[in-house]
Amino acid sequence: MNSNKKTAKLIGIFFILAAVFAVIPAFNLYNPVLVNADYLTQGSEHASQVMLGALFELLVVVSAIGTATTMFPILKKYNETIALWHVCFRFLEAVLILIGVLSVLSLLTLSREFTSAAAPAITSYQTSGTLLKAVHDWTFLLGPNFMLGINTMMYSYIFYRSRLIPRFIPILGMTGAVLIFLCAILVMFDVIEQVSVWGGILAVPVAANEMILAIWLIIKGFNEPALTSLLGKKKSTD
Repeated sequence: MNSNKKTAKLIGIFFILAAVFAVIPAFNLYNPVLVNADYLTQGSEHASQVMLGALFELLVVVSAIGTATTMFPILKKYNETIALWHVCFRFLEAVLILIGVLSVLSLLTLSREFTSAAAPAITSYQTSGTLLKAVHDWTFLLGPNFMLGINTMMYSYIFYRSRLIPRFIPILGMTGAVLIFLCAILVMFDVIEQVSVWGGILAVPVAANEMILAIWLIIKGFNEPALTSLLGKKKSTD
């Protein structure tokens, strides 16, 4: 029982850390290379700011992997196949975020090369910069939206079916998963902008689910009778 409570607390902490580390780079840390029109010069001038944003996103990657690996032993008690899928899609989400970080750091390198060049061919640098920005934009869409919707649906479904936590939480999670997945599709087909009012509205339920789930797991943990029942069923089928 103590082990399960510790696992629940750890999962909750990882969710909170992932949310915090994901929000910090949004506070203009990447603006010099992703938003500023003069990014070829502004990037190198604000290198420390950009690298700080990259560091926080790397911590998001660590936290995302942390949630996947700590949840797996719990989820597999109900359905090992779905639990494995959840780990895979969570890792894919982390990989996409990592690729996005690499694109930002590459933009920073591009900016440094541009400012140090004696007579830079600006068109070539701008073309490279456009491609790197596009890589970041696509990974920002496919990771935190598309893959997030899939893995949120899987763990929420197991929590709903197993009653390991109150059912209103996984219901919110499944609702949020559908909406954030829908958001990814709408952005992909240029119906809405990802960073927009509608993008924010569609992202609220999944964000609320993660925070409510995290707080519940830290304070209350898993439903021990439900967890014991799952363990008993698994042993009977082995």
